[in-house]
Amino acid sequence: MEEKRSSQNNPLGYAPLSGLMRKFAIPSIISMLVNSLYNMTDQIFIGHMVGMLGNAATNVAFPLTMLMIAFAQLIGVGTAANFNISLGAKKEDDAKQYIGTGLTMTAVIGLLFFLFVLIFKTPLLKICGATENVLPLAETYLGITAIGLPFMLFSSTASMLIRVDGSPSYSMTCTVSGAVLNVFLDWLFMFVFHWGLEGAALATAISQFVSFLLSICYFPKFRTFPIRKNMLGIRKDYAVKIAKFGISNFLNHTIMMAVAIVLNNSLAYYGALTVYGKDIPLAVSGVATKLNSIMVAFVVGLSHGCQPILGFNIGAKNYDRVKATYKMAVKIGMCFSVAAFLLFQFFPREVISVFGAGDPLYYDFAEKYLRIYMLMVFTFGLQPITVNYFTSIGAVRQGIVLSASRQGFILLPMLLILPQFFGLNGVLFAGPVSDGLAAMLSITMVTINFKGMAKLQEKEKRD
Repeated sequence: MEEKRSSQNNPLGYAPLSGLMRKFAIPSIISMLVNSLYNMTDQIFIGHMVGMLGNAATNVAFPLTMLMIAFAQLIGVGTAANFNISLGAKKEDDAKQYIGTGLTMTAVIGLLFFLFVLIFKTPLLKICGATENVLPLAETYLGITAIGLPFMLFSSTASMLIRVDGSPSYSMTCTVSGAVLNVFLDWLFMFVFHWGLEGAALATAISQFVSFLLSICYFPKFRTFPIRKNMLGIRKDYAVKIAKFGISNFLNHTIMMAVAIVLNNSLAYYGALTVYGKDIPLAVSGVATKLNSIMVAFVVGLSHGCQPILGFNIGAKNYDRVKATYKMAVKIGMCFSVAAFLLFQFFPREVISVFGAGDPLYYDFAEKYLRIYMLMVFTFGLQPITVNYFTSIGAVRQGIVLSASRQGFILLPMLLILPQFFGLNGVLFAGPVSDGLAAMLSITMVTINFKGMAKLQEKEKRD
């Protein structure tokens, strides 16, 4: 241990992994979980105040939020990974360029995305599956929440950079403050002022702006090195490397958005052929999407918390610590996934009731949806953790393949094929089939990676 301490001047290289995981992963998990409460809180309040159609409206608007999250993953993960690897390799000048380029990319993309959503709001919502009953409500909701999307992009990206700078607690504070404010404003605007759906949307936008303000206040106090104005700007070589390292996470969330769109349209089409109609499946899917976002938030937060450890140690060629960090993350993620599985299988009605009341058909479909679509959720933690593992160690190609597998190569075709034979039930069974196959692929790919790393380790010992 003393020998390692002398060869490493950064605790990431020698400190106990359990302590590092608590330091980085717990704030990251809390930040991601709390961040998911932005839409979750809206869903709960809207479900109780507006009703089932309100839940459906937030559901068809959510794919556009997912696309913004995808850009946050692209820039945030890509910048953080290159930053960590550069520091591990003792290339501070490169680390500075990555930070400056990443921050500038965030501002530019956020502004362009806002203008895009504002101009094409109605056709975008129709593409996302809005029915004639849901479209007016969805237009109202998205028209207001679009204002907050650039601020959400910046704060989400900034939180990753703040975390890798060694301030995970401050990163968590930014997110938690925004979420707590969102809950309060939801209550104030909807229950006191009676602004309905508009109030929920306005609460979200204001809260995202506050998180943005808190995150931007951090950068003048950046620990690793001072952030100067001359560091800002988009430098092509560094932007390409950021995109290269973040592309797997971007593709994962982009494909998730595409899947959400296909899922919404499939539920509406095949639901219309049953007693449930178009709107009940859309409303239930909206609730399930928010529940799924909680699971995504936990495992992605866990994997992001591992990123500084993985990135530094792969740069320093501490391969045993890289493997051990991944294994620890998987164990924690699987425990959470199993707990979610038990909740959805044994208490589906209780879970769905949190998001507002409905008629007997609504509850009947909700129970069926959670029990079938979430059947293999106990394997859920494997794929996102493994994707982020590959990204963090610079194995970009593997990360891209795996990120595209569950959603693009498996789930999307299943959503198109199975309903042809089984109708609405086919839509539901597409979920567990995809989860199971993606888990098997994750295990296979990481096993191959570990074997390759072991061979490299043996070669370096001989040399």
